[in-house]
Order: sequence, then structure tokens, then C-alpha cells
Amino acid sequence: MGHRRCMTSQRVLIVGGGYVGLYTALRLQRKLRREIKRGEIEITLVTPDSYMTYQPFLPEAAAGNVEPRHVVVPLRRVLKRCKILNGRVVKVEHSQHRVEVQVSNDESWTVPYDLLVVAVGSISRTLPIPGLAENGIGFKTVEEAIHLRNHVLGKLDLAASTQDPEQRRRALTFVFVGGGYAGVEALAELEDMAHDALRFYPPLTPADLRWILVEASDKILPEVGPDMGAWTVEALRKRGIEIRLSTRLDSAEKCRIVLSDGDSFDAETLVWTAGVKPHPVLQNTDLPVDDKGRIKATAELTVEGLADVFTAGDNAAVPDLTKAPGEFCAPNAQHAVRQAAQLGDNVVATLRGKLLKPYKHAYVGSVASLGLHKGVAQVYGVKLRGFPAWFMHRTYHLSRVPTVNRKARVTADWTLALFFRRELVSLGALQHPYEEFDLATGRKKE
Repeated sequence: MGHRRCMTSQRVLIVGGGYVGLYTALRLQRKLRREIKRGEIEITLVTPDSYMTYQPFLPEAAAGNVEPRHVVVPLRRVLKRCKILNGRVVKVEHSQHRVEVQVSNDESWTVPYDLLVVAVGSISRTLPIPGLAENGIGFKTVEEAIHLRNHVLGKLDLAASTQDPEQRRRALTFVFVGGGYAGVEALAELEDMAHDALRFYPPLTPADLRWILVEASDKILPEVGPDMGAWTVEALRKRGIEIRLSTRLDSAEKCRIVLSDGDSFDAETLVWTAGVKPHPVLQNTDLPVDDKGRIKATAELTVEGLADVFTAGDNAAVPDLTKAPGEFCAPNAQHAVRQAAQLGDNVVATLRGKLLKPYKHAYVGSVASLGLHKGVAQVYGVKLRGFPAWFMHRTYHLSRVPTVNRKARVTADWTLALFFRRELVSLGALQHPYEEFDLATGRKKE
């Protein structure tokens, strides 16, 4: 089922520090410990950030259930046998076995390699909707999640302080576009947080808050199946959340939300979670890509036609051997983590001249959190909702978050939450650290 590779490569370069990049590096530094120690193999990981973000915990971080620092894994701390280079890869020239890395606006240089792992992942997929670029907020990074938390709490502060009813209405209208995991979990967790926060805002009532989920298709959370997706719609509607199915966002100019169903209203919060697309740097490589911009991969997680380039995750079109020919693995964390393990093993096999094994994993199901003690799940055909699904969500992701250190810190956060209410402080001023000094010095903003 595999085929033999034989190389004498010494320099392994991993591009990307997300799921695939981190898990591959962890596996390589463990399995190649002796070779690395003897200086026979050098592993370098290039990534813009110094940490990996465990994205399934972003909604809980935004809602204050988990400390933001505990949902990220410091790369230099856990990859002690690897060289970490913080910069952005802007070009891959495999014909020359080198990549161009930009480490600052004024500095970029070339990094050579013998064996390459491409794991740049994906970015948010946006559409040319008027006003989206100016007013939209993404939900893919820890920075975006904490910004959104501060933003929502800041709008509660504004609404409780203003005497203008129109200003209050705009501040308390929250629109989320995209009915996948990111959109549904972010909306549900933040609505839950805002509801808890209202006890500190006597002028405001739950009826003052308006939460809207906009989804272009006729269902949400397709991963949990149509029955559980329909149940989730009803559960959210019972909480007063508006679910607009088969509806598109047509415009968001000047905070005026215009929907394809003819409705329009003002909102100062617009969260965009309508899917992802492969990282655009893939268009600046000499590697084969498909019509969706993904790298063409084999079942052994090598790039088509190349024995010394590996890829996996959101940026790769990996054949799904559990389905019909022509089907590919879905771009989700479940596949990415497992692909990384097989990719790491195949890199080791390549370096040692052994057989490569294909990646094969049947999708076992999905779990989603809908706020504290609320969730929905379908695992191995078993459908769960409410507290059991929420508990399964936490248990599963706690088992998957990398390193014992992070598992312990997240567990500690959850344990403290049993005895103390979550923090509901807005630190929006963190985004404007120079404002006070500007006021003191009279310095004008650029």
C-alpha cells in the first residue's frame, strides 16, 4: 500500500505553525531525537506567530470561560529540538529547494531545505460585499476572539450609558454571518456571556439585545447532521436568537446591514465566519494546485509528483480513502491532527528509506458548544444534545489540545468556573495603548 522513498536529506523545513505544523514538528522531534542530537538532521519551522492557536477553544476564550493564554501553545517552549523562525513565507521555489521569508518590512531572506512540509493552512473566505472590509470582524485567531469579547462588552457599556435610543439599538444589535462551527459557537457563547453580564447593567434587559445569525444555505452545522442542525436552530430561537436561513448579506456600508430577504437595520457588530480558503501564498509557489487553490496531495501526504514535499490540512486536497474516488478530506481539525501524525511518520520513513503509508480515517462525528452547559453532538451515529453534548465537547477537545501544560491550565480554568462567575471586564483600551500618553503629550494620532 505504500512505495519506497530513499533520501539523504538533512534539512527539514516546515512552513506553518498551525495544527499540521505543530503536530508534525512534535512527532519529528520525538522520533528523530537521536539524529537531531547528533546533528544529522535539522528541523526548522517558519511561522509568523510564536504560538499555535487551538481554535476550538476560541469561543470559550471569547466568552471568558478559558484564559486566552491557555488556548495558545508557545512554539519555542514545546519544540525545543527545532529551530523556530518567526516570519512570513512569501514565495516557495521548490525547483531551487528554497523559500523566501519576510521577517520584517525591511528584511527578507532565503531559507534552503532538503525536505519541505507545507502547512500554511487557510484564511477567512470573504466576498466583495460593500462595507464588509471596513466593518467586519473575523473569528479565526485569538486576537480576533478577544477583540470581539472586548467589543461586545464595550457595546454593553455604551448602551447602558447613552440616552439616545437609536444609539442603544445599534450598539445592542449583533450580526453573525456563517452557520458553521465558528459562527454558531461564537454567537452562542457570546450571547450566553452577554446574558450573564446584564445583571451588572440595570438599565438593560434581555429584550434589548438582538442577536442574528445569517446563513446562505437552508441549514446550520451540517457536520452534526440535519436532525441535530434543525434542533440547534430551534434551541437558539428559544433563546431569542434570530436565525435567517437561505439569506445572504448584501451590504454593510456605514453599519447599515442589508440582507437578501429584504430586511435592513443598523448594527455596530458584524462577525464574518462564512468559510475559509487556502492561504494565498500557495499561488506564489511552483507546486501543483487545484482549481480551489489547494495543493494536490497523494494519499501518502506527499505533493503530487514530488517525493520530497509533504502537505496536509486546510491547504491540501488530500484524497479521502474512506469515500468514493475523487472525494477529499474535509478542512477541519479532526483530519488535520490525524494527518499530521501520519505525515510525521512518512517524513521519518522518507529520511530512513522506508515505506510510506497512506492516510485513511473515517470521520467519527462532530461536537459543538452552544454556551455554558449547552451543546449538540453526533458521534458514531449517536445523537446528543444539551449537557451531555456540552460535556463531550469539552472532554474531546481537552484530549486534543497539545501538551500536558495546556491541558492542566484549561482544566484549572474550568474548575475555577465551578466556584466563581466568569470575568466580565472589557479591556478594549488594550487596542489603543498610546491613547492616554497621546492625551498627556498632545501628540496627534497618525
